Amino acid sequence: MARSSCARTGSRVTRCFPCYDGDRTGEFNGCNVPNDLLPSLGATAATQPTAGKLSKYLVSPYGRRYRVWETFLILLVVYSAWICPLEFAFLRYLPRAPFVVDDVVNGFFAVDILLTFFVPYVDNKSYLVVDDPKKIALRYLSTWFIFDVCSTVPFRSITHLFTRHEHSLGLKFLNVLRLWRLRRVSSLFARLEKDIRFNYAVIRCTKLISVTLFAVHCAGCINYLIADRYPDPARTWIGAAHPDFREDGLWVRYVTCLYWSITTMTTTGYGDLHAQNAREMLFGISYMLFNLWLTAYLIGNMTNLVVHSTSRTRDFRDMVQAATEFAARNQLPRQIEEQMLNHICLRFKAEGLKQQDTLDILPKAMRSSISLYLFFPVVQGAYLFRGVSPSFIQQLVTEMAAEYFAPKEDIILQNEYPSDLHLLVTGEVDIVAFLDGTEQVYGKATEGGLLGEIGVLCNKPQPFTFRTTKLSQVLRISRPKLMDIIQENAEDGEIIRINLEQVNV
Repeated sequence: MARSSCARTGSRVTRCFPCYDGDRTGEFNGCNVPNDLLPSLGATAATQPTAGKLSKYLVSPYGRRYRVWETFLILLVVYSAWICPLEFAFLRYLPRAPFVVDDVVNGFFAVDILLTFFVPYVDNKSYLVVDDPKKIALRYLSTWFIFDVCSTVPFRSITHLFTRHEHSLGLKFLNVLRLWRLRRVSSLFARLEKDIRFNYAVIRCTKLISVTLFAVHCAGCINYLIADRYPDPARTWIGAAHPDFREDGLWVRYVTCLYWSITTMTTTGYGDLHAQNAREMLFGISYMLFNLWLTAYLIGNMTNLVVHSTSRTRDFRDMVQAATEFAARNQLPRQIEEQMLNHICLRFKAEGLKQQDTLDILPKAMRSSISLYLFFPVVQGAYLFRGVSPSFIQQLVTEMAAEYFAPKEDIILQNEYPSDLHLLVTGEVDIVAFLDGTEQVYGKATEGGLLGEIGVLCNKPQPFTFRTTKLSQVLRISRPKLMDIIQENAEDGEIIRINLEQVNV
């Protein structure tokens, strides 16, 4: 059973990263990291003693059932966000059925208000999860309780029981309080953007599209309400084009509102629907000023997504251009320029995989485990290490680093002072020597072959140049690290000496 580090406050226990079993098990995201709080730096068992489960009357904010409940409420919020502006504009024309659904939806949110009194919260100063019922209630009552209650009270049903003024403008404004629930959607998008199971660009674009559609929907409904409430229907934006607009179907009027809203937002301005009185002009001014901010927000976010996706490609092309200019300015041979460009291209591809970046952020023990899994059989199969102990190979593998080399790239140069031992994992390498100014190929190294072992172990200049003929992956270990491991394992070092002499006699 997972336990939780915690700190005692008075008689109550304040947990810093709860992870509960059964129905209260902490929710795990796509990478199996618990979606809860991290302990503070320097936290120890003495300062944060272990505690048990939550009280049976409390609900874990990280529990699976509570997450399902929150998701269900999000669906109800989406419904409220669509129906609320629609009722605001077309209340007198809507059938009775949506209002019955509204009361049911309000009932679910009323249940959520009661449930909130039993859900622990995160203290914004200590970042600990507080599960004291009194503190939970006091915090909720002093923050969002009033707003949640006002957005949940069924004002229309209550008004219908006592009066007949259920279409009054004041009642409509009270119903608009339900849009307070939209804060849940904002929290949902913030959580999804951090969840690696979902594509960030898709979530971000969905959020932008949702904001745009909601703005279009609200603006169209508000503008219709202004026209519907104006004393002279003929002097309204919709009445000037459709004198009998109140006789049209609800769907036709709603689509007309969306059409006006979209043409105004996109600054198309066909002119067929436009303000006819001061009220509509004032609202049009407000809407267009809002659109300036919304357009800047949309363009900024989309630009950020595009720039983020193309910045690496732009940097790569700049690097290639700089390398080409460097080779031309210094009159480098064509072969060296080609090696430079191939190396830059290969590095760009390797960085795109982020393999080394992933390894670098891991602890050493984890990196060693990965290296053992990937490279132990390859190192064990090399002729130089045949017969050595598994512990020697384990030490060797954990100190090795993987590199990629493009075709026709020199790994080791002839007469170069020994610095690293290389082991070819995949690919193919030519063994080249320069004699009397001519280049001769003495042989080939294939997968599992060692490169530069004579120079490294005998401490003399490398006798050959090793040049790749195709894309190759190489394991590299520095000479000082290799010699240290050999000195620590004298028996294995003797086996290596014998293997070297047998092959290079």
